[in-house]
Amino acid sequence: MKKSIFFGALTVAGLAAGVAAAGTLDDVKARGKLNCGVVTGLAGFGAPNADGRWEGFDVAVCRAVAAAVLGDGDAVEFIPTTAKTRFTALASGEIDMLARNTTWTFSRDVDLKFNFVGVNYYDGQGFMAPKALGVSSAKDLDGATVCIQTGTTTELNLADFFRTNNISYEPVPIETNAEAQQQYLAGACDVYTTDASGLASSRATFENPGDHILLPEIISKEPLGPLVRHGDDEWGDVVAWTLYALIAAEELGVTSANVAEIGTSTNNPEIKRLLGTEGTLGEMLGLNADWAAKAIAVGGNYGEIFAKNIGEETPIGLARGLNAQWTNGGLLYSPPFR
Repeated sequence: MKKSIFFGALTVAGLAAGVAAAGTLDDVKARGKLNCGVVTGLAGFGAPNADGRWEGFDVAVCRAVAAAVLGDGDAVEFIPTTAKTRFTALASGEIDMLARNTTWTFSRDVDLKFNFVGVNYYDGQGFMAPKALGVSSAKDLDGATVCIQTGTTTELNLADFFRTNNISYEPVPIETNAEAQQQYLAGACDVYTTDASGLASSRATFENPGDHILLPEIISKEPLGPLVRHGDDEWGDVVAWTLYALIAAEELGVTSANVAEIGTSTNNPEIKRLLGTEGTLGEMLGLNADWAAKAIAVGGNYGEIFAKNIGEETPIGLARGLNAQWTNGGLLYSPPFR
């Protein structure tokens, strides 16, 4: 979720350039599993359950890619990464892809040499405060102490917001989301700032979540999505179109419940192409014809994944908002499968 931009930029870019020369798709097939970088633990987005099985909104993308490539959504090695280690892990080839609430920025694309294959959550930076603090707006935070991950775009956004509004703050530096929660609940800082989805996730784990509010201001754009290394377009296409398959499936009415039969029963040619009962899209990607059907079958379409992990009926309680389909006033939009 945090956004270290310049950490080891030259080293990361050099590693990425070297590793990308190899074909990741062939490597994953030969290995028989996908190495997917995830967060160290963020409720609803990526965390092991009581049985040690990884679950969450971002985890579902990893499982979908594994199913598309290997035919098995469990053929994944989940590799926890921190804000400081995630980019080096991807650049060095330790992981094949990163699905970890990471913001798509110019410097990460151009300077660090990563390809963001799409956006799976449109977010923005917000603030969480105890109700007892008695504030209703971030503009009321003059002189506040703020828990913030240092060396991140979140830190820069915070500085810009307070400067623009001519108010001051005292940063309380933290390294991980778990540390931020601990410090915040202990009263070491007045407020905690990060992506709004992360704040909702953190609040849902509190003993008394109703004692904390999310302030109304969203102070940045944070398009979050999976990423791969520059220079391996074949692999980038696989990850990108797997994400788009989940998005398109929701728009087209393809679900985990009907994916096994709708490809043959429908008269919709795009559904047929998507699910491989017509055309050669799978072959173009170097995958089996039913790659998208397998990806959808693992956890459902985008809407199903959202509802199950972070939607309004979950403890996280996020509304679709900007992440609704374009046909419902949101920004979610898949290129056509043709």
